Amino acid sequence: MLGRMSEVVELRQYTLRPGQRDTLTELFLRHFVDSQEAVGMRILGVYHDLDRDDRFVWLRSFPDMAVRKSALNRFYFESEAWKTYGPAANATMLDVSDVLLLNPLTALDLPRTPRLVATIHPLETAPDVKAAVWLETDPSENDFPRLPVRTDGRKAVWFNGFETDADVEAYLTELNLNRTWSIRLKPVG
Repeated sequence: MLGRMSEVVELRQYTLRPGQRDTLTELFLRHFVDSQEAVGMRILGVYHDLDRDDRFVWLRSFPDMAVRKSALNRFYFESEAWKTYGPAANATMLDVSDVLLLNPLTALDLPRTPRLVATIHPLETAPDVKAAVWLETDPSENDFPRLPVRTDGRKAVWFNGFETDADVEAYLTELNLNRTWSIRLKPVG
């Protein structure tokens, strides 16, 4: 792994109301990607959790914490996209508090494959695993409390991409960790 980089990443996992994932996905892709990027955020990926129909997972990044605070304020308080479509998006969600604030330890080049596995593991006992992307929790205080961030201990997060479900299963078997620590994802959009 490389040393910590200055970029700040949010790994956001939303629990949705039953049957609402497609609605949120359409709203998000149509109205929230470009509008967030216009105020200084970078959308790294949007995913469906393959094991939970009620989960919407996405990642966004910021050059640093100061830009994060400014960009979040501009998007959530000033953007027409959020003013217009935010209420409809919020109506699809039950819980948006499963969010990790992360710093990349390697280049942030998420694999562009049909399947992705994200593993979230306690940092102190994270195994030495080959991964496309490594991150660790950012110790900074959340300076935008309107959007909660998990504070349940330091985490290592790594991503690997795969072509098939069989490749994913072989990787998870070889990884030999509790499966609840890994999220099987399908890119959308």
